[in-house]
This record gives sequence, C-alpha cells and structure tokens, in this order.
Amino acid sequence: MSQDAEKLKRLVSFKQKLEKRVEELESELKELQATLEAVNSILLEKGFKRAEITKPPAEIEALPPGEVTVEPSPPQPPTEYESVIPLRAVTGELLATLYVDEDSLRVVPAEDKSFNINTPPFTPFLLERVLAKMQEKDSELARTGQMGPEKIFSYNIVKEGDTIREVVIKHVDQDRLRELKSSIRWTLEKMYEKMKGQS
Repeated sequence: MSQDAEKLKRLVSFKQKLEKRVEELESELKELQATLEAVNSILLEKGFKRAEITKPPAEIEALPPGEVTVEPSPPQPPTEYESVIPLRAVTGELLATLYVDEDSLRVVPAEDKSFNINTPPFTPFLLERVLAKMQEKDSELARTGQMGPEKIFSYNIVKEGDTIREVVIKHVDQDRLRELKSSIRWTLEKMYEKMKGQS
C-alpha cells in the first residue's frame, strides 16, 4: 500500500507540474496573440491611412480645464514606437494598446470598446488622482528650479463627443510608465465592467 501511495503522490506532483506548465504556455500564447493583434492594428492603420482622411477629425479637449496641455496637431500614426503594449482585462479581453516612445506614450482604446469620459473611475481616479498629480508635482519642481519647464509631465485627452479616442501623455520616465500602465489598465477594466453592466 505504501508503494502505491508513493506512486500516487508522484503522479499528483507530476500532474501539478503539468498543469502549471499548461498555464504558463496559455499565458505566453495570450501575450503572443495580443502582440499579433497590436501588429495587425498598426498594419491596418498604416495601410488604410489615406481612407481615414475622409473621417471627421476627432475633437481635442482639455480636461479638467487648465490642467491639460492641448496640442491641436493630428495624432501621429503608431509607427516607429519603441514598444507596443496591449492592456487586457483579467478575462483576456483587449481594453487598449499602449504605444510607448522614448519619453511619451499613447493610449488607444480597442476598436470594439467605446469608453465614455464620464464613466467612473476615469475622471476622479485617472485624471484627477494620477495624471493631474504627476503634472502638479513636475510644475512644483519647475517652479523651484529643479526641472526645466519643457520637461513637465503633460497629457491630452482626444475624444469624439464623450467617447475617448486616445490619451497622449508626454515626458514620462520608466518609473511613471510602470505606474501609468497599471493605473490605466485598472481604470479601463473598471470602466469596461460598468459598460457591460449597463448593456
């Protein structure tokens, strides 16, 4: 009996290892699929750029007033970026794609998602507690001469009506990039949960 018990124990241990490996491979597969989706979206944008010129331009607004740097130039296509990071819900659903450059990033919601700017926690959390606080901190550093004014953290919200088309953030270091990635993913996931609850 003890020999059988030992065999069973080894089998259970082996099964657990197999399950763990399957989970790792599934996770890797999801990441690869997300990267492939991001590459496909870049190719689509690049390939159909001329056709999109006929679309009405997205409205650019500063939110909240006085705290957002507004640059009315058209957004650049997401080519020549250092990295492309898909942001996914815990369910694996693609929420948005981050296009990261040397010191800036663009957050472009997934094509099948219409995130409304009035859906919490976008304004109370992401805008007021994360983005505005980073901007305030840099403004204070610039005021005391510890930072050049051209390096102050800034952000633009590009939207059509109340639908967020993209968020453009400039002057981002690596520490802030990690924090922003986490905060943006969490915000969009909460917004998506609310959207699903209303439908």
